Amino acid sequence: MKYLESMVGKTVDLDISGSIRRTGVLIDYGIDVVVIYDGSNYLYVPFGHIRNVRQSATSITAFIESEQDRVQTENDLSYHKILLESQSMLCQIFLSKTLSISGYVTHVYQDYFVFSSPVHHTLFIPNFHLKWLIPYPEISTAHTHSHSSHNTHPSPVKFARTFEEQLKRMIGSIVAFDLGSNPEMVGLLQNVRYHTAEVVTANQKQFYWNLQHIKTAHFADR
Repeated sequence: MKYLESMVGKTVDLDISGSIRRTGVLIDYGIDVVVIYDGSNYLYVPFGHIRNVRQSATSITAFIESEQDRVQTENDLSYHKILLESQSMLCQIFLSKTLSISGYVTHVYQDYFVFSSPVHHTLFIPNFHLKWLIPYPEISTAHTHSHSSHNTHPSPVKFARTFEEQLKRMIGSIVAFDLGSNPEMVGLLQNVRYHTAEVVTANQKQFYWNLQHIKTAHFADR
């Protein structure tokens, strides 16, 4: 990654999957994540979503690096470590151009993490779909609600190590995939097998969703 080393401290353009471009000063990088400062926030971007990185024709000059402004990372910077260190810290996560959520990472597992949102409550989010994460370490609450107020009652469901196994434990519950943005992704979770989730909607239609394309899972009783 010598090419990234040469760009540390310089303004770069990131082309991110989903036809997204972000510009910022390259602060740091690890085996699977880069950190940029866009003039207002630190963005932690998993490398798996970066299609291209190059030095920008523009320049961000209003840049003051503060150790309190971002998650602390040292030589072993990684996406997994970022998720672990951001637990209980107010964050904004971006999953697509239309899916942005504020809240708290509460648990990190093998291929997904649990996210607590004042609006959507408990969400199960596969690691791969996180486009970037912005931590707000100096802000303790979101939407004027305290973190403890929506996290004091632990879920009766014991979390599984993988996203697929977690969904299997929720069979028989009402699910909304991708925050219910598509009505065909909301209904009774009938079955989970062969990396596919079977959902029966309110009008009794069956849909089979590839787990690799599910960005979030929310259950009405969680």
